[in-house]
Amino acid sequence: MTSSSWPFHSRRSSVWSTRAIVAASQPLAVQAGLDILRAGGNAADAAVSVAAALNVTEPASTGIGGDCFCLFYDAKTKTVKGLNGSGRAPAALTLDFAQSRGYEGIIPPTDSNSVTVPGAAAGWVDTVELFGSGKLGLDEILAPAISLAEKGFPVSAVSATLWEKAEAKILAASPNSGEILRNGKAPKEGEIIKLPELAETFRALARDGKQGFYEGRIAQALVEVIESQGGVMTLEDLKYHTSTRTDPISIDYGGVRLHEHPPNGQGIVALIALGIIHELESSGRTPRLLDLPHNSAEYLHIIIEALRLGFADAQWFVSDPEKVAVPNGLLDKKYLASRAQGFQRDHAAVDVVRGSPANSCDTVYFSIVDEEGNACSFINSVYHSFGTGIVAKGTGFALQCRGSNFSLEPESPNVLAPGKRPYHTIIPAMITDPVTDDLRYCYGVMGGFMQPQGHVQVLLNILRGMDPQAALDAPRICIGADDDKGKIFIEHGIDEQVVDSLRAMGHRVVISYGHDRAVFGRGQVIGVASVEKDRTRVLVAGSDPRADGCAAPLL
Repeated sequence: MTSSSWPFHSRRSSVWSTRAIVAASQPLAVQAGLDILRAGGNAADAAVSVAAALNVTEPASTGIGGDCFCLFYDAKTKTVKGLNGSGRAPAALTLDFAQSRGYEGIIPPTDSNSVTVPGAAAGWVDTVELFGSGKLGLDEILAPAISLAEKGFPVSAVSATLWEKAEAKILAASPNSGEILRNGKAPKEGEIIKLPELAETFRALARDGKQGFYEGRIAQALVEVIESQGGVMTLEDLKYHTSTRTDPISIDYGGVRLHEHPPNGQGIVALIALGIIHELESSGRTPRLLDLPHNSAEYLHIIIEALRLGFADAQWFVSDPEKVAVPNGLLDKKYLASRAQGFQRDHAAVDVVRGSPANSCDTVYFSIVDEEGNACSFINSVYHSFGTGIVAKGTGFALQCRGSNFSLEPESPNVLAPGKRPYHTIIPAMITDPVTDDLRYCYGVMGGFMQPQGHVQVLLNILRGMDPQAALDAPRICIGADDDKGKIFIEHGIDEQVVDSLRAMGHRVVISYGHDRAVFGRGQVIGVASVEKDRTRVLVAGSDPRADGCAAPLL
């Protein structure tokens, strides 16, 4: 795992450790995770501490008002386990009701009825209970975030930019905008801001567990603000929310096994794409992808077309498996081979009408590997920037708008229904050895529908021999949204001749520069570089240069 032969796209080097590493998009949140590891917690304990600290330091992207998913690698059993911490639609939110409100296509993301039950609070508690060390209480795990919120912290560059862009939205969303704005303004880079109401919310969760959030003062405040704007969420919707234990789904490619969270998440897109690439390679219809020049036109064309096929399936079949049966055969080799028949080597052939994704980058992903070799791949989101922008009085956080990802088309498996979870964009990932089940990488790339695209591209970079930092630094591509009419966003740094060749194949290419690079997501990677004869584990990590964060080792 060295990057000496790869172009140096950032000023960062990979981080190395023989103990533990935390990688996240905010350095203060990384320190929170390290504090928990020093106190005797494991990767799961540290993940929840990081999640809460990120709610404080990057609230546009994440928080207790949103949802979470995690994959946990148990070093003792060499197994990967999952947790679905996403919320469900209120019991009174029916398709008939939505249609009576005049919604077209989706529930608008600033509408109070786009608020599904926030699953993060229960997800944090359950992560600690199911996968934690048992050595630390929730009060200790949330203490770093409470301290940051109460004492204040200087806002980082990306977080300040996201905060400023959402000013008008937050001001218009509810009468409680002053809990996350100051005098109607977002904090500037380097400005110290305190979030005392959020600290009190964390205290209630630490003291009373899930009841402290889903019942009592906080629950009442959530229902009141939603009802005041025409929403139908009730105290019962909150009280009866539960997380779900899950078994990851996986596929083998390039000598490794990629684990993704199952539906209602979209991790299956990455698996379908890799399966189609494997079928194209094994049938001789394309060269082995890893033998092609990196980010060459043919290399990117294969990735683009495979991902389009993956999205076409996922956006038609992926839904809440508790409500709608998701076909078991989407990863079957015969099915993948049949899907690969739609590929054309010399031009863009995949239909972009069905399954063409939309893009959003308001999510945080972070990765942790502890001293025992356990790993936690964790993702937390409010979907759009500050979600709906709605803040319940005395809570200090914005409510998510995940319900806007339901379809309002009756024939869609992802159609809105009471008590149903929507198609979910946020996905954690994990890579293991398919023979030994040893952990190889704990990684992920956030960014709405960019996420499976990032998972595939970063994995392929790793398989080409890049170390984690180089794998994240490398320029990426992103399939555009429906309203972009099939555009392919290409990150500045990919050769202009490659861009010309892709255009000649029929791809509608747009080059993205500067802050527009946010469309390519932000990732974190921690890998197990080696295990020495004395069983010393050597870890290596990278953090995406498109974010404010870092990877840091435990001393």
